[in-house]
Amino acid sequence: MSFPYRRSAATAASAGLLLSLGLALAACGAGGGGSEQVVRVYTGRHYDLEEAFARFSDETGISVEFLNGSDSELRERIAAEGEDTQADVFMTVDAANLAEAADEGIFAPLDSQVLDEAVPASLRDPENRWFGLSIRARTIVYSTERLQQDEVPTHYADLADPAWQGRVCLRDSSNTYTQSLVASLVANRGEEEARRIVAGWADNAEILANDVLVLESIADGRCDVGITNHYYLARKLEEDPDFPVGLVWAEQDGDGTHVNISGAGVTTYADDPELAQRLIEWLATDGQATFAGGNHELPVNPGVAADDLVTERFGTDFVRDDLNAAEIGRRNADAVRLMDDVGYR
Repeated sequence: MSFPYRRSAATAASAGLLLSLGLALAACGAGGGGSEQVVRVYTGRHYDLEEAFARFSDETGISVEFLNGSDSELRERIAAEGEDTQADVFMTVDAANLAEAADEGIFAPLDSQVLDEAVPASLRDPENRWFGLSIRARTIVYSTERLQQDEVPTHYADLADPAWQGRVCLRDSSNTYTQSLVASLVANRGEEEARRIVAGWADNAEILANDVLVLESIADGRCDVGITNHYYLARKLEEDPDFPVGLVWAEQDGDGTHVNISGAGVTTYADDPELAQRLIEWLATDGQATFAGGNHELPVNPGVAADDLVTERFGTDFVRDDLNAAEIGRRNADAVRLMDDVGYR
């Protein structure tokens, strides 16, 4: 099976092609020919990949070709292609997607001292089949116009308090970020307490389709507080430094702020597993600032600083929940059932 790819910016100009596939899978450029070294990536991550891949190509001479799609579509494609897959790397967002791909046999385990040193144990698969490459903190956001700092709730459970009824905006239950947050509550606090919290959210909140709507609804006065991934607010502040929404790092005297990841692994039937591993290692080290910072995400590598906007507006010295990302993935089905049971839609 063959298809056109999108090439990294370093080689796209010479390729001179721009094509598209069905199912919203876009691609451009032709496959590598002759002795050219090429690593091919199927990616469910859609944020700012071109710059990182271009830098990798410039520094190593290895071309990167990548295919965008939804996580489920790409997993199904890799499974259908089997030993004939053209994917050397599968990259995706959210621990549940990575865990599901691992369970389906999509990833091959890696033996990499570079990744062992660059990626904390809580942000990689215990069997080294996938590795986190950037961190997405899901925390509490609030109106800076209607709330004083000391009035802002600082625990996820606070938003279940009847005092906040009608003042909360949250994202819907079908979203993987919501599911992973609830999965972390189940793992950390037990199902009974997680159920109480999520039922309170359902009673108090207006449920919206995405994080951008949550932020805009707070700014517009539709609600006073909510929960979003930190980088959505960073993007808003990049566009408008006076955007009237602030952020607090949740659970600083508890389990720590819930964090999720964007990550990747080498596919089981990769044509070029060595090149694929080299790309992932580079993204976790020399390419960390570009890969994470392009979307205002946090680096997984403790030796790499976050981008200036996040550092200056939010601060990065906060307690993070160290629950293993694989455990969040394993609890995903429990989280979905719990939300359905309590009427959180």
